[in-house]
Amino acid sequence: MEYTIKNGALEATVATRGAELRSVTGANGVEYLWDGDSRYWPDRSPVLFPFVARLQGGRYIMDGRQYALPIHGFANFLDFSVSERDRGRIALELESGPETWKMYPRNFIFRVIYELQDNCLSVTYEVENTDPRPLSFGLGGHPGFRVPLGRNGEFEDYRLRFSGPCEPVRVGFTPDLLLSGEDTPYPLEDGQILRLSHGLFDDDAIVLKNTCREVTLGRPGGHGVTVSFPDMPYLGIWHAPKTNAPYVCIEPWLTLPGRSGELTDFSSPSPSLVPLAPGKKFKTTWHITTT
Repeated sequence: MEYTIKNGALEATVATRGAELRSVTGANGVEYLWDGDSRYWPDRSPVLFPFVARLQGGRYIMDGRQYALPIHGFANFLDFSVSERDRGRIALELESGPETWKMYPRNFIFRVIYELQDNCLSVTYEVENTDPRPLSFGLGGHPGFRVPLGRNGEFEDYRLRFSGPCEPVRVGFTPDLLLSGEDTPYPLEDGQILRLSHGLFDDDAIVLKNTCREVTLGRPGGHGVTVSFPDMPYLGIWHAPKTNAPYVCIEPWLTLPGRSGELTDFSSPSPSLVPLAPGKKFKTTWHITTT
């Protein structure tokens, strides 16, 4: 099922399957979100929980036992319930149960909240540990945006501009897209700009750390979309490798994928995980602002 929230500036549609954002349309008639064309990528804005990207062998350790977990976790293919809704806000909720316990043996409530204010859509993730034991999780967003926006210009006319000068570091990946431990500087033009080209993604995603926490997709004189992620230390940039896909994903991540050659232990500290004590809640918010 899908629900729409709106105000005078934006209209957003959200699906209960995966709590996925399905559309972001401006009062100017521009659709900003990718349309899920399966020739390139059938998703639009999956929610990544309780892990981001891949694990070594698709498996991890918890409480001394091994469990299998799909890429990006399971939230994106499960049905959420609507716990709150009004004209400009909707909250969706996933509670642990038999379907999740076989992949992730903890009790939790995971909430995704979408809220409009003027031309900004805020996305809040809230994890509540309802288990008597500590839990650890990965978390991130994966929104895809159309390029070009509003049918103006070509893909190569667009750029990502960070909100200020920065010196990003590219997180190193192995060919099977696990952490290699070999991070490298990733200089930007004038310290702020990354010009888009399809070839950027021939080796899959570009994952950066040490960036400014706000980046704008656009072209001079055209429509744009800004993604701000004040509490999330990693940014993924991606489209389907070795294609001319007409979109780019701007992905705020709280955590990283698994390390090559190691089974991630969900009971141990890791940059791939956020620890949460019994009875506690974790919350983070990121934003999409349109022009």
